[in-house]
Amino acid sequence: MNRLAGKRALITGGTSGIGLETAQRFVAEGAQVVVTGVTPASIEKARQTLGDKVPVIQADARDLDAQRGLAERVREHFGELDVAFLNAGVSDWRPFEEHTEDSYDRLFDINVKSVFFLTQALVPVLANPSSVILNASNSAHGGYGHSNAYAATKAAVGSLMRSWNTDLLTSHGIRFNAISPGPVDTPLYRKLGIEDPAQQTAVLEAISSGIPLGRMGKPEEIAEAVVYLASDASAFTVGQDLILDGGQTIF
Repeated sequence: MNRLAGKRALITGGTSGIGLETAQRFVAEGAQVVVTGVTPASIEKARQTLGDKVPVIQADARDLDAQRGLAERVREHFGELDVAFLNAGVSDWRPFEEHTEDSYDRLFDINVKSVFFLTQALVPVLANPSSVILNASNSAHGGYGHSNAYAATKAAVGSLMRSWNTDLLTSHGIRFNAISPGPVDTPLYRKLGIEDPAQQTAVLEAISSGIPLGRMGKPEEIAEAVVYLASDASAFTVGQDLILDGGQTIF
């Protein structure tokens, strides 16, 4: 299929998990893609997976100068941008009383502040029309234990998505939407600080038991929603937050 034929796209956090799966789907759908990552290992893996035609740029989300530089590099590479999937983010689930100022600031710096200022830097680069998709979370729609500060960052992302349509849809032709995944089986859940494979399995099974469908989501299922929001098929879709969580939020 060629639902994204001719589209020029940026995917942040595109070197693993949902971001990498989405980058592969974008390429398969005909898009030209640039992705970003942070760690050298994930960047190298993405380059091997995506091939030489997909630039993989190192960009630290907490470095605002790097974010502004990213927008300039995208402009130099593409001229204009048709799609941006702002996927880069971090998760930190812990009891409320265990959060520190540093852990709180890290969440908001990466999940909110970097998204805010990268979007600001991308506005002159985005074509008219264009589509921006933000990665939020179903935790912003529910009251899950230990989600507190993390959920607040994703609620902020959803709020920004809605207000940016008011700011930029009519004036610049940029439409904003979001996805709010629930638990998705990505390397994120393999980095729980649990070394024992049996314990890892037990944790993942416990997460799955809280999802009405009885399983975690798959990265390709999330990527499919992003492809839709990036494509012209969603041209009348504005300001929507697609909750993709197997029914977890409504049960």
